[in-house]
Amino acid sequence: CVCVCVCVCCRGGVLMAGIFPQDPALPIGSTLTATCSVSPDLGLHASSLFWSLNGRRLPSSSYSVLSPTALSVTLPGLPASRQRSGDNLVCHNHGGHVLAGSCLYIGMPPVKPVNLTCWSRNTKDLTCRWAPGGQGETFIKTKYTLKYKLRWYGRERECEEYSAAQPYSCYIPRDLALFTPYEIWVEATNQLGSATSDVITLDILDVVTTDPPTGVSVSRVGNLEDHLSVRWESPPALKDFLFQAKYQIRYRLEDNSDWKVMDDVGNLTSCRLAGLRPGTVYFVQVRCNPVGIYGSRRAGIWSEWSHPTAASTPHSDRVLSGSCDSKSGDSNSTLRRELKQFFGWVRNNAYGCGGMSIKLYDQWRVWMQKSHKTRNQVLQGDKS
Repeated sequence: CVCVCVCVCCRGGVLMAGIFPQDPALPIGSTLTATCSVSPDLGLHASSLFWSLNGRRLPSSSYSVLSPTALSVTLPGLPASRQRSGDNLVCHNHGGHVLAGSCLYIGMPPVKPVNLTCWSRNTKDLTCRWAPGGQGETFIKTKYTLKYKLRWYGRERECEEYSAAQPYSCYIPRDLALFTPYEIWVEATNQLGSATSDVITLDILDVVTTDPPTGVSVSRVGNLEDHLSVRWESPPALKDFLFQAKYQIRYRLEDNSDWKVMDDVGNLTSCRLAGLRPGTVYFVQVRCNPVGIYGSRRAGIWSEWSHPTAASTPHSDRVLSGSCDSKSGDSNSTLRRELKQFFGWVRNNAYGCGGMSIKLYDQWRVWMQKSHKTRNQVLQGDKS
């Protein structure tokens, strides 16, 4: 239901009936007395008229006949408008025909907008988003205006491209200066007043973000049962800009909603996840933060996470058997034994310090897994 506030009783272009006040805006809890006045030419007496609010007939006990052509109604303790377009207060003749109507806007002044944030995707544009203060819209349609200006000079300007999909956001597509801070704020107005957000100050280069990294792939590392390799490509939108990107990776088990985040990826476009469960499906995501665009000293804004990419670790061939909790001494002995095995294997398979690499470590892990598999097959043969 939308309030339509028009003169509906006219003759030859002359107003034959009307309501005063017309389309009032009042705070919640107010008392309103409205008067319906009709032209004597209609041949109607005020006592034959009646009122309705949002289609519901109001009780005659709230009426007062002011004159043969004027009937008032008093509405105490008005509640908030049911719709932001206003509530319908209508004056009818005795047959129910509409003589005149008025829209009632009952609400509160706007509350200061909050959580104003802005970001740029190409160093030339700016998108800003905010939230209405308090409980949101105050029962009356509120207009939000994003304003901005250069901090030390320049005239105040208004953003023009508001989003229908995101009602509390606006896009500034061009004509923005670099290396100069902007002051940005939001003004909220309705029939009862206005409110202004806190002013934020920013340099475009300090709020640059990117699209998520593309081409994310996750694959196994040979036969290593607890490793996965993750690779991705830099976001294409900023390839022409001078910046040093840094990345984050997060991953989770297929049947678990908790993500584990790796913060130390740096500017690499590949990474290895270790210490994973054998024979398990993992979901992996990557995001990017542009750092130091055009020499800016501040980090940019993290992008959204890439779409999840899934891969599984190889199944383990080890025979697992129940055992009691081992003591710390047993753990140290096991570590010393494995280190001794590794360095012994290095002496037989590598030449010089250059052979000490992650690739060599991988080869040793594969050799260890094969040794476990062979030993388990022998044990199973003995049991049979």
